[in-house]
Amino acid sequence: MAQRQVVEDALQQAAEHGRVCALAAQGQRDLQRCLAAHPDLFAEGPFDGALTSSIALAIAFSAPWCEAAELRLTNRAVLWGFALDWQVDRLATSAVALDRLVRQQLLVADGAAATTDDPLGHLLADLLADLAAEPAFAELGGAWRAAARRTLHAMRQEWQWKTAMRDNLQPRPTLTEYLNNADNLACTVVNVVHWIRTGGADTEAGLNRLVLASDAVQRALRLVNDLSTYERDLRWDDLNAIMLVEDRAVVEQELARLVTEATDLLGELRADCPREAAYLTRQLGYTTGFYRSTDFWGVS
Repeated sequence: MAQRQVVEDALQQAAEHGRVCALAAQGQRDLQRCLAAHPDLFAEGPFDGALTSSIALAIAFSAPWCEAAELRLTNRAVLWGFALDWQVDRLATSAVALDRLVRQQLLVADGAAATTDDPLGHLLADLLADLAAEPAFAELGGAWRAAARRTLHAMRQEWQWKTAMRDNLQPRPTLTEYLNNADNLACTVVNVVHWIRTGGADTEAGLNRLVLASDAVQRALRLVNDLSTYERDLRWDDLNAIMLVEDRAVVEQELARLVTEATDLLGELRADCPREAAYLTRQLGYTTGFYRSTDFWGVS
């Protein structure tokens, strides 16, 4: 009887994993349609099936209780974050070009139409149109715009730091300054999209606390990412936390502290916002496990 129970439990667990992967497969198909709808933005670069699959899997395992339709905007928000990161880190060739890019995205986030020469803005405008159709947007749209502004300014700040360091114009930022700029990871801006689409009354009431917890998770994931992608960042001439300290162990110790800080906040949230706290907890755990073996970007 005990052996039979073990087999049945294994079957149920595998079936649940299969269901979540099917949820991710539906998300990936939608993301592939999004790539096809924006050929000027995704004509080149690392936006392939592996990237869209990785995005969809991350979101499906973070919120496995959702239906595919509920995760569509979250997935597309992640894709916008990756596209923005690529434009800033890999394609922006001057401060003038970067300022123009950020200014265009800020205008679109505030409701302006994207210009004809702004494919990234068109992607954001499509996302915003779908987001604004959600009932919760009337109450929470301001929080999303604030998160989008923080993300855009943080990506510009990182570009300025790395350019100034490369040209020996200023010293590198401290680890604290770097972590205070963790919105360049674009996690919280995605999470606010997710809560606008899937949250209830408890989400609206607790959004400020949710954003604080999301920011704590975001800081931890900034270091999870950096510890896993240091060699790639050296090749790409990108900024990485390990470059800012004397010993990699300092970053590892700071990550342990940030994980403790985040989990404490999530524990406090669980009573009032159980599903949202579970989403952030799973996001932190899944992404940590993912980066132990691979990276979202597939280019060398």
